[in-house]
Amino acid sequence: MAPVRLSGEAVIPLSTLDPSGPLDDLSWLDQVTGDARVVAIGESAHYNREFFQLRHRLLRYLVERHGFGAYAMETGFVEGRLVDDWVRGGGDRLGRVMADGMTSLMGLWSQMRAHLEWMREHNRTAARPVGFHGIDLPGSMVSLLPGLDAVSAYLAQADPEFEIDPGIRETASAFAAASAFAAPAAIAAYGNLTPGSRDALTAGLADLTARMTGRRLEYLRRTTEGAYECALRSLRVTVTLDAMFREMARGDRQGMMLDRDATIADTVDWILSRQDRIVLAAHNGHVQRWPGTLPGLSPITPMGMHLADRLGTGYRVIGTTSGTGQILNNGPDFYTGTLFTRMEPPRSGSLDALMAASHDGPFATDLRRLSPADAATVRAASQQRAGVGTFYSDQSPLDAYDAIVHLPHLTPAEPDRGALAHAAGDVQQAFSHWQREWHTGPGRCGQAGRL
Repeated sequence: MAPVRLSGEAVIPLSTLDPSGPLDDLSWLDQVTGDARVVAIGESAHYNREFFQLRHRLLRYLVERHGFGAYAMETGFVEGRLVDDWVRGGGDRLGRVMADGMTSLMGLWSQMRAHLEWMREHNRTAARPVGFHGIDLPGSMVSLLPGLDAVSAYLAQADPEFEIDPGIRETASAFAAASAFAAPAAIAAYGNLTPGSRDALTAGLADLTARMTGRRLEYLRRTTEGAYECALRSLRVTVTLDAMFREMARGDRQGMMLDRDATIADTVDWILSRQDRIVLAAHNGHVQRWPGTLPGLSPITPMGMHLADRLGTGYRVIGTTSGTGQILNNGPDFYTGTLFTRMEPPRSGSLDALMAASHDGPFATDLRRLSPADAATVRAASQQRAGVGTFYSDQSPLDAYDAIVHLPHLTPAEPDRGALAHAAGDVQQAFSHWQREWHTGPGRCGQAGRL
């Protein structure tokens, strides 16, 4: 039986994924974008070369042709200020910026280096520079310390006679982890805290939030409004991370996911109060306008549903599907350096299988301009690969996305040696293990990135 596929009218081939190549094949973005304030670009999983390249290319088009002024992605809000300074001409060495200014391993890849270098070069002569923003929680979501440090540095200027309760940092330090690879250790360490210590930490963060909000006008007499708002946002994302640890200790994975996505949606709102138009990059499960599903959990409300509720048609979503190749490993051996795993061909009847059968190369489909027959075909594809092992989530593509980009084959991004040189020791060790494993196995990834 022949596989189900879209008609040729629904297929918009992409001539290249090279971010420096011509952009004429992206004119379909004009209709998808319209007058939207936020255009979100999803990915099936993190750390793939092709997703980095696609987002870089789409950002370039939306900046050059539509005047978008900010790039926001799924990395820590607190740490992202360092990256924003660099793309606007700051003097720090890029390798350190990538390692320290991006969380959850997002900055350790040569394709991300190329992306940031393009932003800096564009800003060198642009009348309206493009800013960089993280939207996620701090410390690779395993440490409150980056957020606390940012707030402490601000209060040293705005409230110099006030001393933050040292017990807050002491308790936060007890379960802080240096990197995402130390997540199991951080979770275990939090579990070893007494209930009283956990409660005191949460209460201390609440007191700190009340002080900052109640003294806003006093603080603005000593600092700028921008510095105040950034510090307060840093505190709010840190409070959410503390709440997620509490829910983790209770076994409430549902609450963790709900809190995180609501907070990152609020951070996008925060950016929108400062930028007219944003390109937003995150996992499909965050950007979609449809409840997300994960193994063992009831449907959750993702960031995209919050933004669609607030912005209406001002929020547009480009989802992605994939065929074969290598994808992020979600198993326990990820923490020892097996970063990627082989993808099986997409499951029959899924959105990924439909797209894979429709065209051999990378292509886009504008879901809002389908023929009735093609719309019915897409509607029948009610599952999508979630990028976590073999799990497929329930999906309503026509509700979740405005367009889809299909990438037929995924490969690991190239590790950037300059960034890795500034990474934590456990990160360097895991990457070294993976590179040895990958270079000696089938389908070697090639040389590591530049210094």
